[in-house]
Amino acid sequence: MDKHHHQLPLTKSTSRQRYNEWVFRDVPSDITIEVDGGIFSLHKFPLVSRSGRIRRLVAEHRDSDISRIELVSLPGGTESFELAAKFCYGVNFEITAANVAQLCCVSDYLEMSEDYSKNNLGSRAEEYLDSIVCKNLEMCVEVLRQCENLLPLADELKIVSRCIDAVASKACVEQIASSFSRLEYSSSGGRLHMIKQANCELDWWIEDISMLRIDLYQRVITAMKFRGVRPESIAASLVNYAQKELIQKSLSGSNIQEKLVVETIVSLMPVEKFVVPLSFLFGLLRSAVMLDCTVASRLDLERRIGSQLDTATLDDILIPSFRHAGDTLFDVDTVHRILVNFSQQEGDSDDDMEDVSVFESDSPTTTPSQNALFKVSKLVDNYLAEIAPDANLKLSKFIAVAETLPAHARTVHDGLYRAIDVYLKAHQTLADPDKRRLCKLIDFQKLSQEAGAHAAQNERLPLQSIVQVLYFEQLRLRNALFCSYPDDDIKPMHQSWRINSGALSAAMSPKDNYASLRRENRELKLELARMRMRLNDLEKDHVCMKRNMQKSSSRRFMKSFSKRIGKKFNIFGHNFSRDCSSPSSQSERTESKITERT
Repeated sequence: MDKHHHQLPLTKSTSRQRYNEWVFRDVPSDITIEVDGGIFSLHKFPLVSRSGRIRRLVAEHRDSDISRIELVSLPGGTESFELAAKFCYGVNFEITAANVAQLCCVSDYLEMSEDYSKNNLGSRAEEYLDSIVCKNLEMCVEVLRQCENLLPLADELKIVSRCIDAVASKACVEQIASSFSRLEYSSSGGRLHMIKQANCELDWWIEDISMLRIDLYQRVITAMKFRGVRPESIAASLVNYAQKELIQKSLSGSNIQEKLVVETIVSLMPVEKFVVPLSFLFGLLRSAVMLDCTVASRLDLERRIGSQLDTATLDDILIPSFRHAGDTLFDVDTVHRILVNFSQQEGDSDDDMEDVSVFESDSPTTTPSQNALFKVSKLVDNYLAEIAPDANLKLSKFIAVAETLPAHARTVHDGLYRAIDVYLKAHQTLADPDKRRLCKLIDFQKLSQEAGAHAAQNERLPLQSIVQVLYFEQLRLRNALFCSYPDDDIKPMHQSWRINSGALSAAMSPKDNYASLRRENRELKLELARMRMRLNDLEKDHVCMKRNMQKSSSRRFMKSFSKRIGKKFNIFGHNFSRDCSSPSSQSERTESKITERT
């Protein structure tokens, strides 16, 4: 039905122009019908012979020579009544998918049934609907579009339900037929296999049903899911419909309509994992946040995103905040809830893997769940670095996001250190206790050599954190030397010094504690400098040894060379162990050397 014709009221002049072509001209009119402001001067006999309602209304005006009847709320308005009047006058016209819904509704309103005339309008329209329309998917969709303006009567007459069932049934049959057509017999393997085919060729109905209003579209998709249409096809249809309603019609549509579309699409999404594209889920979530959709819709989207967060990108999770002024630039709370969903689902999968590992001892050490954790940990660290410069970002929110993942998720803490450094740089007024609380997130043993070197010189870090960095840097160097030359006197460094130092500092006053930390910091820096020089000497000797081995194969030369290197190792090992035996004596020697130099 043309909406323009439906909205244009039929005045006296326009009605004459339209019905003068088929109404009796030589017989005076004896009844006037008014429909939505349109006036029809007609004759009683052809009308009362077909319409039970008009017959009853005319009987109420027997005393009047000319009756005037107003038909209130006639479905389809003047256009529908004109078609019904033509039928009463015996004028031929074509029943099509564009007018059959109107004819069914107007014939019901005017009571044009078999009780008043054989082969009346009602039975003719019903026959066309059942025998023609319901056997063609495109025609069913067209009828459903016409029913949008004929509700609730079209529902009461089961026009909508019949068309919806036909659409769902046709889509399911087409899907099965296309599956069989893609089966191919393999002579080599003696088995059937499926030939891949583009979705656009299989699901040609997606574009047709995207023209429906959201309420009818919802009913069609629900019927398709009940019939067993593939989840991939359902998801493709939802994506296509959302793009039309939320992107192409966003300028002309209202927020209320868009909100209804988002909430409906979320409720229709298949339960199967990875069927709906992750980028589409994030797009819907942004719309849901902006349109203030129901909590249930947003939580459903967050749960779905959390189940496949390891495939997300940084741009995906940078969701703008649409709240009041003074809030963060990005919606941190939403991302935090997504991470909580991810962590909970990963925890469940870990439990499942533990149950399986009891029976499968040969399973790989790195599970898919662990791989997902590694990917998400990098994503989170990049996200923290991106939101850290926001002046409105509270420390508690930053820490909450960082702590969402389990400790074993991060094998390297470089990304987390970088994010914390950006936060400290942007929030320079942060109190020392808050700085220490923030830096407790970092495992300084998991910093790379480059990140450790940067942290050792980073004045934004608390003094305690710098001491830890220097200590682990020293520990790494000594252990590297021990592993390279196990026969030497160099011993691997352990954490007893750190524990003793911590115990002493806890018993001191704050002023003495600070001085002690400064002294330990200075000692560690000097010790690291000496160890790096020793390591450079060893590397040079190692290079020389390789060159000499290539030049000469003499065992005598190798023996003398080994003795020379061995002496150097013993001296280094003796001095190193002596230097590390007492931090206080080391400090005295270091300070005396500095004094002599100055």
